[in-house]
Amino acid sequence: MLIFEHSSKGRRGAPQSPAEKASVAAIPENLLRKESAALAEVSELQTVRHYTRLSQKNFSIDTEFYPLGSCTMKYNPRACNTLAMLPGFLNAHPLTPDAQNQGFLACMYDLQSMLCEATGMAAFSLAPMAGAQGEFAGVAMIEAYHKSRGEHERKEILVPDAAHGTNPATAVMCGFTVKEIATLENGDVDIEALKLAVGPQTAGLMLTNPSTLGVFERNIEAIAKVVHEAGGLLYYDGANLNAILGKIRPGDMGFDVIHSNLHKTFSTPHGGGGPGSGAVGVAERLIPFLPLPVVEQDTSSAGEASYRYLTAKDCPQSIGRLSAFMGNPGVLLRAFIYMRLLGREGMVRVAEFATLNANYMMAEAKKRGFNLAIDGRRASHEFIITLKNEARDFHVSAMDFAKRLLDLGYHAPTTYFPLLVPECLLIEPTESEAKEALDGFMDALEQIKQEAETDPDLLHAAPQTLPVKRLDEVRAAKQLDLAYKGS
Repeated sequence: MLIFEHSSKGRRGAPQSPAEKASVAAIPENLLRKESAALAEVSELQTVRHYTRLSQKNFSIDTEFYPLGSCTMKYNPRACNTLAMLPGFLNAHPLTPDAQNQGFLACMYDLQSMLCEATGMAAFSLAPMAGAQGEFAGVAMIEAYHKSRGEHERKEILVPDAAHGTNPATAVMCGFTVKEIATLENGDVDIEALKLAVGPQTAGLMLTNPSTLGVFERNIEAIAKVVHEAGGLLYYDGANLNAILGKIRPGDMGFDVIHSNLHKTFSTPHGGGGPGSGAVGVAERLIPFLPLPVVEQDTSSAGEASYRYLTAKDCPQSIGRLSAFMGNPGVLLRAFIYMRLLGREGMVRVAEFATLNANYMMAEAKKRGFNLAIDGRRASHEFIITLKNEARDFHVSAMDFAKRLLDLGYHAPTTYFPLLVPECLLIEPTESEAKEALDGFMDALEQIKQEAETDPDLLHAAPQTLPVKRLDEVRAAKQLDLAYKGS
C-alpha cells in the first residue's frame, strides 16, 4: 500500500503543520507552482504507522543473516552510533571554523593515522563518499602521477577478469583503455599473461586481494614486481579488506594506492546504497595528489597539537575536491569509533573469525553436495558455490535458489558475480554471525537443493511469502516507475 492510499482531502498532521501559510511574495512568478503539489493528505499517526509497517517488511542486518559476498554486511555496534551522535558532533556545521572544530578534526586525523597503520600506506584522504568514488580518486591519482612525470603515453589500465565490474568502469571514466588479464583455474592471476600485457603504455593494475573469487592472490609480490618494472602503479580495491585486517597490509604487498570501504570493513551502516566512505590511501610518491580536504596536525612551540584542513594552496598537485565538504562525517565518525573500540588485537580477531566462518561454511557446502568454484584452496572471508550442475540437471538457476532463500527467511548471497563462474553464489558470512546462524543458512540451502530435485517449479515461483513477488528486474531497471499517478 502507498501512503497516497491513506489520503483523505483536508486531513493533515496538525502538530507538524505551520500555523500560517508561508508568504511566497519573494519568489519570482515564473518559479511558483501553477497547482498544488500532489502530496498525500494524512494524519501524523497514519504516517507513522504506514512507514513503520513498511520498515518491518524489509530485510536488514538487525533481523536476518545477510551473506552478500564482497559486501561485508556485518553488525553495526550501537555504541558507534550513540557516540557519533554526541551533541558536539551532531550539532557541528560543515563551515565551522577549524579553531572551533578541533574535536572532530582530531578524530579525523586519528582515523587517517589508524588507516595508514592498518593498510601500510603513507597517507590517507577521507574525502571519497563511496567505494566507487574512492576507486575514481585512486585511478585519477595514478593518472596525475604519470602526467606529472611527462609520461602521457601511459593510457592503459590492466584489470583481471575476476575483478569487480566497477574497476574497468572507473578506468574508462578516467580516460584509460582497459586490458583484461586472465585468471587461472586455481584463482591466481596468470603471471605469464601479465608479463605479455605490460609495457610503456601501462599506467597500472587494478587488483583485489583477496580476490572476488574468495582466495588470496599467492603471487602478489611477483605481480607487483612485473607492474613496477614496467613503470606502472598498483591499485588495491579495498572492498575485501575484512579478510586480512591485522594480518597483512596492502602497502607491504607493494600497492601504491588503495581505497577502503569503511562502511564494510569498519562496520558503519550501508544506508541502502549510501552514504558510505571510500577513503583513499597512497604510498609516499602519491601523497601530493591526494583529494582534498586532508586533515593535518600542527604542533606549537609549546608542544600543543592543533588540527586544520589542508587546502589547494597547501597541495597544488591535488586532484581536487570530490564533494562540497569532507566526505560523510557521520560514517567517518562511526568507523573511527569502531576502530578505537576494536584496537589492534580486535582487528586481528575480525579477520580470524571472518575467515573461520567462511571456511566452515565452505566445508559444510562441500559436505552437503554443493560444488565449489575453486576446490582445494582455503577461502578468505568468502567463497563461491557454482550451481551449474543443478541448472543442467533440474533446470533451476542461481537466481531461483536466491529467491527461494528469501521464503526461508534468509537474504540471498551475491548472485552471478564474479561473471566468469557460471550460476554462482558468492557467500560472505562476516565475523559477526554465530555458528547457529551459519548452520541455519546451510540447512536452508540444502533444503532448496532437495526441492530443486523434486519440485523445481517451487523454486521458479519463489519468493511466495514476501510482500513483493519475483520482479522483472531488467524491466524494472529500464522502465522506472517513480511517480504516483493516482485518480
